[in-house]
Amino acid sequence: MTAALAWDADLIARYDRAGPRYTSYPTAVQFHDGIGPFDLLGALRLSRQAGRPLSLYLHVPFCANICYYCACNKVITKDRSRSAAYLDALRQEMILTSRHLDGGQRVEQLHLGGGTPTFLNPMQLRELMADLRRHFTLADGDRGDYSIEIDPREADWSTMGLLRELGFNRVSFGVQDLDLQVQLAINRLQPFDDTRTLVEAARALDYRSINLDLIYGLPRQTPASFAHTVERVLELQPHRLSVFNYAHLPQRFPPQRRIEASELPDPAAKLEMLQRTVEQLLAAGYRYIGMDHFALPDDDLAIAQEDGTLQRNFQGYTTHGHCDLLGLGVSAISQVGEVLCQNTPDLARYQERLGQSELAVARGLRRSRDDRIRGAVIAQLICHFQLDFAAIERSCELDFRQYFADAWPHLEAMAADGLIRLDARGLQVLAPGRLLIRALCMLFDRYLPGDDNQRFSRVI
Repeated sequence: MTAALAWDADLIARYDRAGPRYTSYPTAVQFHDGIGPFDLLGALRLSRQAGRPLSLYLHVPFCANICYYCACNKVITKDRSRSAAYLDALRQEMILTSRHLDGGQRVEQLHLGGGTPTFLNPMQLRELMADLRRHFTLADGDRGDYSIEIDPREADWSTMGLLRELGFNRVSFGVQDLDLQVQLAINRLQPFDDTRTLVEAARALDYRSINLDLIYGLPRQTPASFAHTVERVLELQPHRLSVFNYAHLPQRFPPQRRIEASELPDPAAKLEMLQRTVEQLLAAGYRYIGMDHFALPDDDLAIAQEDGTLQRNFQGYTTHGHCDLLGLGVSAISQVGEVLCQNTPDLARYQERLGQSELAVARGLRRSRDDRIRGAVIAQLICHFQLDFAAIERSCELDFRQYFADAWPHLEAMAADGLIRLDARGLQVLAPGRLLIRALCMLFDRYLPGDDNQRFSRVI
């Protein structure tokens, strides 16, 4: 299914509000401290008994420089030696979790995020991968999907060669914006040639997938300047592009207080940036996957969406949603069976707990039947832009219209507005509704009325 788009400014203005990105349902906002290490270990034992494959996420929180827009869990330091104690804790976490798994559970997907994973030196990267292979069963050869996030200011050709040698075959480069004035405003000076050099290295070294991240809505951006950034990025022909909406929440993310609010583009300018970007990417042959993501037609994500197998989890859109996801590292999130849990976001506390041979799980939840039902509906919408009511009724043993009676009037309103096609058999998201897919998913989220929407970015 090709995800065609149509731009309707009036509908966007009407439905654009703050809401979750739905990398899970329930979202992490619902996590509570009633979930701890024993809940994760119990879930891992059930995973072992079921023989489910694995997806691993490792969080490396360190960065040498602060980017003012960043909302990630990170530690800003010039002291590279601080990573040694952290890697010791990671190693201990691998030991404690892997003993509850089985060697037959193959790791189909691996992702290193941050922070900046390439903050680690080559020897540390080698040791980290050796530890992973020692405690988990990584796929042989190049059969796994093993990806890493890279700050182009922290890497060169030799870095790319090392990572390829270690088994990584997918890479994501943070770009954000190429305009010098914008880069100065966000404290991220990154010449285009640095990014181009690494993309060329990734192609020469036969990386399977190259992703570039962009952000619109940053200080000093204009529709014209951002269109120029997109134009230059398209010269690199990445397999995937992620185009995120900057959410200015300085009360939650202190580094954002260094951004001058007066320099932020107004809502109309942000909408124009997004509209131009969509037009540029579609004209260049990219498919709209959903939720700010675009991919070339022969990319795995586009193919999975076409054949109905695309999924979504804490790593975003994925073809490995059938795997149990184990998050390792400070603030990392796991989804194992019906247990969702997160490690403490405090680095000192994380290292202290692991130093005592205790897992650092600090909060989470166990999904209820209602959570599973609503999660299945939201996943279908956000991945495939459609719902087959009969399929949901069979798999969940319910009457769809009765179960979601509260949502039905809102669905009818969206149908009247031309966002969806709705009948007794199901719903189809129409071209004007695809950019607003989060607003549609929110109708099925029973937690939202009590949530503080300041926790979330806006839909557009």
